Amino acid sequence: MNLLPLFSFPDFNIHSTPLLILVSQGLIFVFLLFVKYFKKRNPSHLILALILLLVCYQQTCYTVGFMGWYNVYRTTKINYFLIPISLALAPMIYLYVKSITTSKFTFGGKDWWHFSGAFMLIGFRLFIYVYDFLQLGFHETQNGVLKIAVDEAIVQPILVFLDFAAMLLYLAFTFQLFYNYRNKIKQYFSNTYKLELNWVLSFLLVFTSLFLYSFIQTLITELITPLSYTQQWWLNLFMALITLYVGITGYFTDTTKLKKLKFTFTPNPISIPQSDRTKEVSQEEIDLVKNYMTTEKSYLNPELNLSELAEELKMTRVQLSQVINAGFQKNFNDFINEFRVKAFKEKIHEGKHKQLSLLGIAYDCGFNSKATFNRVFKKLTNTSPTEFLNSQMT
Repeated sequence: MNLLPLFSFPDFNIHSTPLLILVSQGLIFVFLLFVKYFKKRNPSHLILALILLLVCYQQTCYTVGFMGWYNVYRTTKINYFLIPISLALAPMIYLYVKSITTSKFTFGGKDWWHFSGAFMLIGFRLFIYVYDFLQLGFHETQNGVLKIAVDEAIVQPILVFLDFAAMLLYLAFTFQLFYNYRNKIKQYFSNTYKLELNWVLSFLLVFTSLFLYSFIQTLITELITPLSYTQQWWLNLFMALITLYVGITGYFTDTTKLKKLKFTFTPNPISIPQSDRTKEVSQEEIDLVKNYMTTEKSYLNPELNLSELAEELKMTRVQLSQVINAGFQKNFNDFINEFRVKAFKEKIHEGKHKQLSLLGIAYDCGFNSKATFNRVFKKLTNTSPTEFLNSQMT
């Protein structure tokens, strides 16, 4: 009995080892996210776990290839189960972003339709596997009759364009969903930095770049010249790194605050919500809100949101939003931060910068992060806090 092939696999080399490490870490976070989901029943944890599982599955196929699997086991039937994941990954990314940007998100029956293409492809692969399995000589070859004549010759070239179309469509929907969410939180929160989910935007931008690179790589392979396993290695490495980054960040990011929200109106900056557009804002309401902010200084609360201020003013949330948008021509975020910037300027004039740092003064005025403070101050004054301080000292 020749035992040499058994010792030729696995081959730990410069290509297989990094992928193996990343896949192993990814599977650890898959397990942790599943545990977290069963404890807290947060759908975003489950969806992210499935995203990581899909990518780890794909990376595992490439990893075992670099470890010498296909060279040692030449009659392996693994090609039947190397199913392209884009048809499932694209809607999962969309649903993941939706699950963390939508209050009380639940996965409903209609959401299964997002995966109809993936289920059809899995069913097709199982069918051709069973058919080829029943043919004579199947155990002596790697790919059977239907795998070569139908799947590789017809279906896979079509899938190149279907994958591209699906990913492009879902990425467009996801970006739209994400930016709509950002508009909403500006209508609801006074400090939005911790809720802006910049890591999600970074992931979407980088993933889009990798997706385009992958499509170009596929076109080169299909239309010009086949790229070797080694030439495709970098794409798999970067994909594994990025997905692992999202898994780690998604696991440790607390989005429970968002689950309590009820965005019952569509944010429309400096305008009245659609449902109340026929109502008028009285001067008494405008004066009430302005005087309350001046005397009670609610803006000093860094966690202040629209519902809390509405409760203090004995208004409904929609009523207060209407007053701020139509009466002050601002969204809630700009309205509150304008008071904070004004308070910051007053403290500078009082000489508070001699006892406190600029950031310390900003925190006293209701800001809760350096990034938010610098961005808001620049937006409202067209100058930086340091430049403003210097101008006051000359």
